[in-house]
Amino acid sequence: MSKNKILVVLTSHSDLGNSGHKTGFWVEEFAAPYYAFIDAGAEVIVATPKGGQAPIDPNSETPDAQTDATTRFYDDKATQYIIANTHKLADMKHDDFDAVFYPGGHGPLWDLTDNAESIALIESFIQANKPISSVCHAPSAFLNIKDANGEYFIKGKTVTGFTNSEEAAVQLTDIVPFLLEDEMKKRGADYKNTADWAAFAVQDGLMITGQNPASSELVAEKLLTQLNK
Repeated sequence: MSKNKILVVLTSHSDLGNSGHKTGFWVEEFAAPYYAFIDAGAEVIVATPKGGQAPIDPNSETPDAQTDATTRFYDDKATQYIIANTHKLADMKHDDFDAVFYPGGHGPLWDLTDNAESIALIESFIQANKPISSVCHAPSAFLNIKDANGEYFIKGKTVTGFTNSEEAAVQLTDIVPFLLEDEMKKRGADYKNTADWAAFAVQDGLMITGQNPASSELVAEKLLTQLNK
């Protein structure tokens, strides 16, 4: 059994722009990978920028967004306690982990894209040759990380993330601070995607990204495979 230690970084941001609605992390995008990790024997630590309660996107709690993994989460008091008492991101060091994973939801667009602590942490994982992974909107956390030459890390690399058409489908194009697909392309990334809402994940070296909520388990599988190489 694997004894890997994985850091999961969730958003602390709960306001959906100026819409008056709430956001946060998407339950399935946390739950499916989390259970994949712990079922594989990994130890998982959860952190957020502010520490404490990580906000859940209410849209991810609707009946049509549920899966076996979310059902397991809602029945799992121990894991709900972890979500209510997350560690502070600033206290996390790459030395203590084998990999990092960022679940999505719209929250990361606001508080993880330009977060200096998050950027420094991801860059330290890269420098240590440890895998970095994210899904849906959370690849936004990779937008502003730089390589040793000061270039955008995703420049020339194969990535995916929530598509412009998926954003339009959920009618949030004018609410979000930016469109992830556009920003990835602006930084010179080789952006790939499949049909809206279909499972899709890509790996380029030690970076793994997934397109949408359906892709979270694929990202987890790729990360576990990478860790077990």
